[in-house]
Amino acid sequence: MDLLNNLLEIDPNYIVIGLIALFFSLEQIMKSPFSFKNRFNHLFQNVLFQVILVILNVFFVTFQVASIEWLNAHNIGLLYLIELPIWAKLFISVALYDITAYWIHRATHKIPLLWRFHRVHHSDTTMDSSTVFRFHPMELILVFGIGNIITAVLFGTDVFSMALYYFILYIFFFFEHANLNYPKWLNSSLGLIFVMPDHHRVHHQQNQVYTDSNYADIFIIWDRLFGTFKMMPVEDMKYGLAEFDVDEKQLFIYLIKSPFLNIKRNDFDEKAE
Repeated sequence: MDLLNNLLEIDPNYIVIGLIALFFSLEQIMKSPFSFKNRFNHLFQNVLFQVILVILNVFFVTFQVASIEWLNAHNIGLLYLIELPIWAKLFISVALYDITAYWIHRATHKIPLLWRFHRVHHSDTTMDSSTVFRFHPMELILVFGIGNIITAVLFGTDVFSMALYYFILYIFFFFEHANLNYPKWLNSSLGLIFVMPDHHRVHHQQNQVYTDSNYADIFIIWDRLFGTFKMMPVEDMKYGLAEFDVDEKQLFIYLIKSPFLNIKRNDFDEKAE
């Protein structure tokens, strides 16, 4: 428990810096499934999203933590109705944060207003580890951030378990988005329970039939249980959204204002492949 406490006391920004340094470096020196150019400009454009998020989080994280601590102090949530060992409660809490994120993620694909913000993440036509940063800050704060508070309201999850959830989530995010070759056996072993890169690559496929699948972040079991799991060969994948498949629409300034623009979704044309 002391080791876990020490890990979770590390500034999350340092964890993110370490993970992007590791995975981005591996992408430059190892054979990758997709060949993309201008990686450093791509990294720069995506890092700008993270800079804005860090600035905004100075205010919002304080609100989020205070809200959850208030809920915990008043014993609000289902987990306060039962006695559980600390490790069992931690595991269940991480799973509860993850399943809430799964349903919120589904909503961002189905509700037009939410999709306007979430499509910023899906706009990346050359996905790599830096795509982890390409989220509109307003989506992360107002949609997924509020989702954490909702999880605490319903289930009584605490700040410590939320910190553990995000520690695991960061690792999975970089693992899933990185433009690296992974052993196929992962899909038929760990991939029965956990999200593997090939699962998440399907989620970034331009064809909306596949884009609207594999919503889970950590436990792919949610997609398997609720009928949203799909697979396709990696070599058949084309990333991003067709309506963003031009260089000027891959720039930070355009993407940050894109939720407020009337951008019609173009259907993926498999014949063009």
